[in-house]
Amino acid sequence: GALGGVGLGLGLWQQAAMAASEGDEDEKEEEELRQRFMAPPVSGLRELRRRRRELRSRMELLIMETQGEVCRALAALDPGAAFAVDTWERKEGGGGVSCVLQDGEVFEKAGVNVSVVFGLLSEEAARQMRSRGKSLKAKDGKLPFCAMGVSSVIHPKNPHVPTMHFNYRYFEIEEADGTKQWWFGGGTDLTPTYLNEEDAVHFHKTLKEACDKHGLKLYPKYKKWCDDYFYIKHRGERRGIGGIFFDDVDSPSKEEVFQFVKSCAKAVVPCYIPIVKRHCHDSFTPEEKLWQQLRRGRYVEFNLVYDRGTKFGLLTPGSRIESILMSLPLTARWEYMHTPPESSKEAEILEVLRNPKDWVH
Repeated sequence: GALGGVGLGLGLWQQAAMAASEGDEDEKEEEELRQRFMAPPVSGLRELRRRRRELRSRMELLIMETQGEVCRALAALDPGAAFAVDTWERKEGGGGVSCVLQDGEVFEKAGVNVSVVFGLLSEEAARQMRSRGKSLKAKDGKLPFCAMGVSSVIHPKNPHVPTMHFNYRYFEIEEADGTKQWWFGGGTDLTPTYLNEEDAVHFHKTLKEACDKHGLKLYPKYKKWCDDYFYIKHRGERRGIGGIFFDDVDSPSKEEVFQFVKSCAKAVVPCYIPIVKRHCHDSFTPEEKLWQQLRRGRYVEFNLVYDRGTKFGLLTPGSRIESILMSLPLTARWEYMHTPPESSKEAEILEVLRNPKDWVH
């Protein structure tokens, strides 16, 4: 079927279901979870059920569910292709589930990753966090941490379908005196090859609606943060037309931030899938395909030079390089001194990347 490797961990599911089963109700719940996820959760169903009231468990369930929702929505649009479902373990603690579809009719590469890792923060990673203003008090130079998140990059074949990225994550650190610091981060953003105003408005409005449920100041604040964050300094342009982005959010309360993150994660499918449906069968020229390849080159430049998540992943011992670099497209180009003609469709998108727009007013 379209979800290729989903049957991968059924043996594990059955074991987990047997171990955790407490009557018919539990079995029903196990079955429902099995249908919603792409693979067994990293922490195991039994453990998640035991700690079901803890935010860490609820966040892990949310990221597993988001992965399942997005993969099913993408697979429905590209029925000839299959997601490879790859579960992995990190010997220092934790693991993840990587779902990657390659060379489909609609998507050249679409990856949706979940990772749940814990252990001790490396000196280099701790230094990076302190440089962001975190005062972290280590015990004997050791900082126990737990980090989990879902992240995705979708590179379509058709240059009229934009690339999309989203990521939602939770981080927890235990300091020397036993106090825990925690914060959430994340965002969803769009990178079109060509500008389509209707798509841009739909994308931003859907994200604004998700934010507005939790406060009217959130969307403008996180939209600006997104425009500022996805900035390729050496090119003087943004990576795309933005969306929302936030990091280190630890107020007003753990529960309120979690509910906000949940609303944002639930907005991923409705903000993007209608755009793919609208354009995945548009005709395109070799010149338009070439421009897409050049824009992908810019995407790679941002991810490898500036992206904080990529940097953190590469600095974390035992991290899985394949999953970290999943965000890179299958194909891209770098041409020397390429400049599009004035007043062309190519020049139009560059104008917006240099001067971000307000899409919702």
